[in-house]
Amino acid sequence: MPATTVTQYLDSVPAAQREIADLLLPLVEAALPGAGAVWHGHPVWSLGAAPGKAPVCFLKSYGSHLAFGFWRGQEIADPSGRLAPGSRAMASVKLRTAADVDTALFADWLDRARDLERTAA
Repeated sequence: MPATTVTQYLDSVPAAQREIADLLLPLVEAALPGAGAVWHGHPVWSLGAAPGKAPVCFLKSYGSHLAFGFWRGQEIADPSGRLAPGSRAMASVKLRTAADVDTALFADWLDRARDLERTAA
């Protein structure tokens, strides 16, 4: 049965990915409190009234990594060079271990991504 909540989704990922998510969730909740939901099978945090309306960021489990990304990520200044462009305006980072999480950098990305979506609304 597919996950219907962020917690259910994260409970289903491998332990190493859960460890990464445990570092990311407080950062995401600080920037986007109560905005998380499962949308298209994985956690998405949005500013709109429903999941996927004005989406800001997401987490998605893959075999060897956890992707952490942003709908408008290509618009975020990233001097670290860690955000890889994706389709449309999206960008994400592949996280393989908890050591890949840079809390200050990711909190800054989250603030920028949230503010980009707020100005578009």
